[in-house]
Amino acid sequence: MLSELRIADLGVIGEATIEPGPGFTAVTGETGAGKTMIVTGLALLAGAKADPRLVRTGAARALVEGRWEVADRADQLAELGAEVEDGEVLVTRQLGANRSRMSVGGAQVPLSTGAALVGEWVTVHGQSEQLRLGTPERQLEVLDRYAGAALAAELDAYRADYVARRTASAELTELTTRSQERARELDLLRFGLDEIAKVDPQPGEDAALAAEARRLQAVDDLRQASHAALVALAGEEDAFDATDALSLVGAARKALGPAVDADPELAPIADELAGAAAGLADVASALASYASGLDADPLRLEWIAGRRAELAHLTRKYGESVDDVLAWAQDAASRVTRLDAGEDRIAELQGVVADLDGRLAAAAGRITTLRRAAASELAGLVAGELKALAMPKARLEFELTQGELGPHGADQVSLLFSANPGSAPGPLGKVASGGELSRVRLALEVVLATEASGETFVFDEVDAGVGGAVALEIGRRLARLAERCQVIVVTHLAQVAAFADRHYVVAKSDDGSVTTSGVRLVTDTDRLDVLATMMGGLESSDSALAHARELLASVRG
Repeated sequence: MLSELRIADLGVIGEATIEPGPGFTAVTGETGAGKTMIVTGLALLAGAKADPRLVRTGAARALVEGRWEVADRADQLAELGAEVEDGEVLVTRQLGANRSRMSVGGAQVPLSTGAALVGEWVTVHGQSEQLRLGTPERQLEVLDRYAGAALAAELDAYRADYVARRTASAELTELTTRSQERARELDLLRFGLDEIAKVDPQPGEDAALAAEARRLQAVDDLRQASHAALVALAGEEDAFDATDALSLVGAARKALGPAVDADPELAPIADELAGAAAGLADVASALASYASGLDADPLRLEWIAGRRAELAHLTRKYGESVDDVLAWAQDAASRVTRLDAGEDRIAELQGVVADLDGRLAAAAGRITTLRRAAASELAGLVAGELKALAMPKARLEFELTQGELGPHGADQVSLLFSANPGSAPGPLGKVASGGELSRVRLALEVVLATEASGETFVFDEVDAGVGGAVALEIGRRLARLAERCQVIVVTHLAQVAAFADRHYVVAKSDDGSVTTSGVRLVTDTDRLDVLATMMGGLESSDSALAHARELLASVRG
């Protein structure tokens, strides 16, 4: 429920605050005073398109704030980062010259998010909504809303199958229309896999062959270097007077041997020399073994060159290294498997689509049956409401025709209307006048509100073009709607305003350059004066006040 609405610099309203409270709140005022800005402000909070021209002349921006009681929606609001204080949340909409911003509970949100949220709390019936009632989409929405939970359950299951059918159909279409592309891709992949299979590269083979080629090409240099190092370590067999590392270490060990007995501190050093000697001996042995294995092999070098050329051919086409080539081959083989399975997948998808088509057709039939029953019942109830609204001969019919299966079933809905018994029903948006459309909207909302509670309904000029007894019936039905929901009505008729639990008046003032409007709550004598003026009398007229007092007494009785 809306507990407070504050408007600043919107249209002709400089600053205004209303506190609707539960039940029926009426907003009245002379023509041009700006009372419709109340509806505009609520529509902006519900996500209506921002128009920079709505910003009051001389102001930099317009501001609309709505405070809602949302104790049962705290978790939903917490997901948006909104703060809820004392079971209430503040929704704000700012309009500037170039941009519009919306926040919920202090958290700025995208307009679409805010509109979806507030749209669940408030329904605004202005002139644009009356026009929207003339569209097939809105008429279907109204009918489905009345049909209730049974239809909603059928639609949920239907839409799940509809989405599944659309997904399967899209994949099937892609597979069948891309058959030539698939065949070309398969040929290319298989050609590449055959090339790689013929060469049969091994992981890391290119790096290993490159290293072996470098060794074979430098075999003479490697032999000379290893020999020189071996001589330095172990000497040459024929050079008895040459100095080598092993001999020198042996001499050092021999020199320290007797001294160890005299000073035990030399023992660790002697041990290190022994280890060094053993290490040098191992290195010398390894060098000797390495040198003996260094043989020039021109045939092996020639084979390696040929093998590297084969691998290079693959790496030019399929990757920078042999490992990359093997990774490409693995991916290509998986892709070939998927493409080869295309025909099987096509047959599978054809079966899925056929099964879903059958299920959708059956569900669409059940949905149509539920809609036809709801349409007949709703039309009868609305006709009863229209009769009380001085339209005793009015007829309202929901015409359902079958079309292609869509997200809402196969039904196409047209709301037909006839105000007089001698005229055939025609499309509501074309044959109904503004006043008739307003009363149809009200009649529908009164009927649809049977199961609603807690929602806020806003009506702008719902009584346009009527008066007298009809206005009283409009007021009575708005009051009945207000028993279950919060109702805010902008009206120019005293017969409607008299039913309100709260009555606000929008009044304008002019300082000679700028016209500004304000809003005030009227009660008791002030309200009698306002109602008397609205009924065409003078505020100070005893007869006008008597009529106003009589009107209030009659609606409260």
